[in-house]
Amino acid sequence: MYLATTGRRDAPPAPSRGRRRVPGTVLALGAVSLVTDISSEMVTAVLPLYLVVGLGLSPLQFGLLDGLSTGATALVRILGGATADRGGRHKQVGGLGYALSACSRLGLLLAGGSAGGIAGAIAADRLGKGVRTAPRDALITLHSPPEELGRAFGTHRAMDTTGALLGPLAAFALLWATAEAYEAVFAVSFCVGAFGVLLWVLCVPGRRRSPQPPSRPVLPGPRPAAEAAPRARGGVFAALRSPAYRRILLCAALLGATTVGDAFLYLLLQQRLELDATWFPFLPLGAAGVYLLLAVPAGRLADRVGRRRPFLYGHGALLLAYGLLLAPVTDALLLGGVLVLLGTFYAATDGVLMALTGPFLAEGRQAGGLALVQTAQALARLGAAVAFGAVWTASGPRAALVAAGLALAVALCCAARFLPASRPPAEPTPLRED
Repeated sequence: MYLATTGRRDAPPAPSRGRRRVPGTVLALGAVSLVTDISSEMVTAVLPLYLVVGLGLSPLQFGLLDGLSTGATALVRILGGATADRGGRHKQVGGLGYALSACSRLGLLLAGGSAGGIAGAIAADRLGKGVRTAPRDALITLHSPPEELGRAFGTHRAMDTTGALLGPLAAFALLWATAEAYEAVFAVSFCVGAFGVLLWVLCVPGRRRSPQPPSRPVLPGPRPAAEAAPRARGGVFAALRSPAYRRILLCAALLGATTVGDAFLYLLLQQRLELDATWFPFLPLGAAGVYLLLAVPAGRLADRVGRRRPFLYGHGALLLAYGLLLAPVTDALLLGGVLVLLGTFYAATDGVLMALTGPFLAEGRQAGGLALVQTAQALARLGAAVAFGAVWTASGPRAALVAAGLALAVALCCAARFLPASRPPAEPTPLRED
């Protein structure tokens, strides 16, 4: 007789045959990301305070700059992904992105108090991140078993987040030691970023190596869709031919358009708690610590139960964080709750989205396909940052947060309806009757 798969919306990936070690390439990429994140988070931790308090920018101006830091990568993400896929040049393209981000720290030093110069430096940093992210994530996909992509991305994101924890600590120590000399933070950040580029050159393999699929018995009948998929044709946009991939792209953009940037949430926390400016760089540490603790467990859970549900639940945690910022709760509950929920949001969504998307991409088009999803999300968050800053300037932070919460609730309902299962559904597989 014949047994067919049911096509359940959130069917989990096939279980792996025993636990494997995390691939060495993933660990090397994690080490590079750890060092690079120390460099970037040193700047990110102090930049909102530097711009709003130090230079006196309005929330709308800050929203424009924050949106620029997220959305200016749109074109280069796609170009970087397509270039990396062409000939398997993931190392060369990724290294260029890391070098550009490191050099942007010098731009912050030279900009002084010029908003235009600061915007240019932020754009250079984000362009570098846009160039490197898709090739890096494609390397993780190519060097990891498909059924363990959640664990691989979770391990990488945990190492990356370790850098996010150390970066604000280093920024705080420098500000304390130099009497709030922001230039010292930018200079040290450049040196650390340059070391990350060196690690990339020395430790990351230069040739693409596709993972071997798990061994399965050969049975008569049609092959599963994931096995039968041909190599991609038609360039970086070829993935859009897949209806499931288009739904992932749409849902990522829709949810991104309702995601308030971290910097805004930290500014709201500082206002509610009346924190001294010296302690502001510590705010990202709480969320980063939760992210570090949950990234690998969230990836493993996604591999077992399906990657769709953790992705949706993570955005639910973000919605709860919005609600806490609006609720009349104690300072301790507000601070702890928002940081825990924000860390949970990133642990359940960042790497999980890439693990959800990867199996729908044909061989040789992983970087370009992941770049399209990242671009859609980045452009949506650009719009969200500008809109949130505009509503804050016009009507106050509470009205802006209420609008963001309502929009996120609607987006979650839509994503729950349209987001596909964790992997391409298999065709009915015939089994022999005993």
